[in-house]
Amino acid sequence: MASLLASLWLAACGQAPEPVSGPPQPVDTTPQKPPVADVQAPVASGNTPAAADIAAIAALGAAFDPNRDAAADLETAKVEAKRGGKRIVLELGDAGCGECAALDEKIEGDGALRRPRDAGFVWVKIDRSAAGNAAVLAGLPGGTDAPAPHLLVLDADGQVLQAQPGADLMRNGRPDTRRIRGFLEQWAPPATPQAP
Repeated sequence: MASLLASLWLAACGQAPEPVSGPPQPVDTTPQKPPVADVQAPVASGNTPAAADIAAIAALGAAFDPNRDAAADLETAKVEAKRGGKRIVLELGDAGCGECAALDEKIEGDGALRRPRDAGFVWVKIDRSAAGNAAVLAGLPGGTDAPAPHLLVLDADGQVLQAQPGADLMRNGRPDTRRIRGFLEQWAPPATPQAP
């Protein structure tokens, strides 16, 4: 009975098309126009203004580079701080500063420190050995003579809120997790009230 129903059902559906027979067709090798991107479609990644911003922000805190322009970096940091509701930390030092490297390694290697840093601050490294940065450094408290690392916390407009020796974040010459966490918590930007 089941086979009868199956055959009736197949008959009702019609027959399957017969395969086309004949000699194989050659592959189409005619030149094709490249696809054109739809400008209305959102871009997921690549060379976009957002990607450029992310790259610029990452470069601010990547390394003490005497070829970077501290004044331009500070302007970039202000824009990002305003956009993200963050504060700015200027880390003053140079590539030969062992304490600077140890502090950076500690924060980068500890997610519990890195997350609040990235969420609340635009971190900018300014190389004090670069002659081109002298004018910017002269206008900052401890900019030219404080032992490195020297940290300055600024608001989004670039006003100095706190000048702090990096040694305050160390214990016995090594970065101290508790002190760094305290610094990040103390100077984190105030929470913005949520709209009702």
